[in-house]
Amino acid sequence: MIEQDIVEVKEGLLEVEEGLLEVEDGLLDVEEIEDTRHAYPRLWEVDTLRGLAIVAMVAYHVVFDLAFFDVYTGDIHSPGWKLIARSIASTFMLVMGISLTLKYRRLEARLDARQIARTYLRRGATLFAWGLVINVVTYFTLDDRFVLFGILHLLGLSTILAFPFLRSRRASLIGGVAAIATGVGLGDVRVLFPWLHWLGVRQLGRSSVDFFPVFPWFGVVLLGIWVGLTFYPRGSRLWAMPDLSHTLPVRLLTYLGQHSLTIYLIHQPVLLGLMIVLGIGSL
Repeated sequence: MIEQDIVEVKEGLLEVEEGLLEVEDGLLDVEEIEDTRHAYPRLWEVDTLRGLAIVAMVAYHVVFDLAFFDVYTGDIHSPGWKLIARSIASTFMLVMGISLTLKYRRLEARLDARQIARTYLRRGATLFAWGLVINVVTYFTLDDRFVLFGILHLLGLSTILAFPFLRSRRASLIGGVAAIATGVGLGDVRVLFPWLHWLGVRQLGRSSVDFFPVFPWFGVVLLGIWVGLTFYPRGSRLWAMPDLSHTLPVRLLTYLGQHSLTIYLIHQPVLLGLMIVLGIGSL
């Protein structure tokens, strides 16, 4: 349902900053970060695509919130809106996979395999921890619709699970297709308990505003890895293209793309707060 997809789009969440979590302070020391960025400049087209997804996510949530306040009278759960939400979410997941690949290629020039694995483990654990925060917040604000396994949980777990696939085009492609097919197969399965919720098996009578199970969504991340390994095999693009990174629209979009986690975390409280202040709705 779109409520689940809304957050899936929030999925922007995704602080997919150059790879979902761009090497923030604490993951590598500053010197290593600077050396890596100097050797491998950011790819503006990847950040721009993520920025476009962020803009689409915020726009979608404006409509969703207006529907929540009964201002928008259309059916936000219609197939059309659901397709929009899932398309935005898929874009985030795909870019995340590409970014994970880029980061791996750039780090392997500086670190050994064990150090890289620890880096991805820390990244994944950090995102998953944010997901646990969302668990607590939504438990006290959304009653029985609280988030059990949402986008942040998925991003964190995917960062860790993706590591074995980051060197193989074939494994990432086959794994991606298999994960998506598994998710489709589990789509109609219902059980009486919540313990398989994270895998894509839904609990009878339970709905959530943010539901991003491993199957099929991890499959989209793996397909993103395949795209990254195919078109950016050494951490840089294979083809020549005009440099639009200094144009104003691209600069704005890349800025949004590089700060996607922050935007994901604050945009809904800001939107809801503005609508309440403007008298559009009330809680």
